[in-house]
This record gives sequence, C-alpha cells and structure tokens, in this order.
Amino acid sequence: MIFITQLIYIIKGQEQVFDEFESIAIPTILKYNGRLLLRVRPTESSFIENHIDKPYEIHLVEFETQQDFDNFKQDEERKMFLHLKDQSIKASILIQGTKL
Repeated sequence: MIFITQLIYIIKGQEQVFDEFESIAIPTILKYNGRLLLRVRPTESSFIENHIDKPYEIHLVEFETQQDFDNFKQDEERKMFLHLKDQSIKASILIQGTKL
C-alpha cells in the first residue's frame, strides 16, 4: 500500500475549473485500486503554524501498489482533461510514503 499526500495551490479565480478537473480525476482513482481517504479544504483558522504557503486543498490517497498509481497517472480519459489542471493549479507538492 502506498500513500500520496498532495498540497494543492490554486490560481486565484480558477476554483471552478479546478473543481471540474477533480470531478473527473477523483472517480478515476477507483479504477486503479485507489481510494481518496481525505480531501480537505482548510480554513484560515485550521492552521496553528505554517512556514510554507497555505494550500487550497490537501488530498490523501492510497493505492494498492506503485504500478496502480503509475497507471492512474497514465489514464487516457484523465489525460484528456489535464488542460483543466494546468489552467487552475499554480503549484502542487506531492509526498509519497508508506504506512509505518
């Protein structure tokens, strides 16, 4: 089992475009033995301390194997909508790990 944590930073005014991309990307996770465990949109009061920019959303996803995650990234339908991701996301930080 692998875990992916992603901090997502949105281009101001592109929130609706981001939501459109997510409406395609998130269901695709299931096709590849994955599961969205958390999708958090933190508020200002959620942060106790920070030394990086505050993300718009935080995702925690699990996949059975690395190959499942790689297959998800190469999904043809998802790739058709990557222009929405490019249009709406300023930056993202992806952290990959395993359960200890």
